[in-house]
Amino acid sequence: MDDDGVAPEELVRQVAEEQTETGRAALAALAAAPVADRKAATRELRELAEERPGALAPVLPALVDLLTDEERAIRLRTAKLFVAVARAEPDAAVPTVERLAERLADEEEFYYVRARSAEALGYVALEHPESVASPETLADLRVGLEFDEPEVKEKLAKALEYVALGDPDRLRHQVDRLAEHVDDDGDLVRYHLCTALVAVGCAYPERLAEATEELGARLDDPEPQVRGRAAEAIGLVAGSGAEVDVPAGTLAALVDDEPFVAERARFAHDQSSGEDSTEQSDADPDDPSSSPFGTLGAVRESTESAVDELTSPDVEGECPHCGLELPEQGPPMCPRCGAPR
Repeated sequence: MDDDGVAPEELVRQVAEEQTETGRAALAALAAAPVADRKAATRELRELAEERPGALAPVLPALVDLLTDEERAIRLRTAKLFVAVARAEPDAAVPTVERLAERLADEEEFYYVRARSAEALGYVALEHPESVASPETLADLRVGLEFDEPEVKEKLAKALEYVALGDPDRLRHQVDRLAEHVDDDGDLVRYHLCTALVAVGCAYPERLAEATEELGARLDDPEPQVRGRAAEAIGLVAGSGAEVDVPAGTLAALVDDEPFVAERARFAHDQSSGEDSTEQSDADPDDPSSSPFGTLGAVRESTESAVDELTSPDVEGECPHCGLELPEQGPPMCPRCGAPR
């Protein structure tokens, strides 16, 4: 690096040792450093973010210019870095929301950068929905479901789910538009959108009445996590007193399904028949562990494990997204679908 800059290893050391002011100044100057130094620094900073995201939290705004770096690899590493920090320290990412939203909205941007920007916005939205859920950003998240690359749609759907979990009011007028995409080819897209609808239904169950046809179709989904969320959403609609046009036999058949599906199908069946399940009637709305379904806290608590189950490969060594057999020592992304291993 030239005499006016800081060597990449020294810059990372300053950040890692929480020399905040010094590190922030060095990071601000990084955008003008030679390409090789920018690449080296962002590589090491991303590794630091994965290991100790809190170390980068105080200096995160100083990195926003790297989101528009001329080098695609630098932009992608920086976006991944923002995801790591936003996941662990969402407060720190709030000041960067506008720049992340710009990356999401840029149709010329590399789709993986857009996907990671959406993911970072989602983590912020979970705790600070008001900072993310502007009409423009919500429109970018929702409209992208219609035409984006599968990897981008997955992150868009996840961000919408987190917006709904952060504040269901933000999406209560978008139920019909979200429901249009619950039959997407992507398993995670379907799961995240069904979960977003459940989150809205926790606060506004009557709004889900306009999506019962699409949700009813998901009761036959090949993925149990999607079937379970669809059943949970239908149970919320039924509990609101709205009409649910789902054959009782369909819900009854799911009671013998996998546990994630069965307990939610039982809930939906009881709500449809006017019965109160013991589990639900005894639930404390402020204690998510007291009920396996029907409250925002419970949905938040169960979604990470549900995604883990959904993305776990059925066969070791296969891509969990497309099923391609992967070599033990191979690239970090699936060569067929591009998803991370």
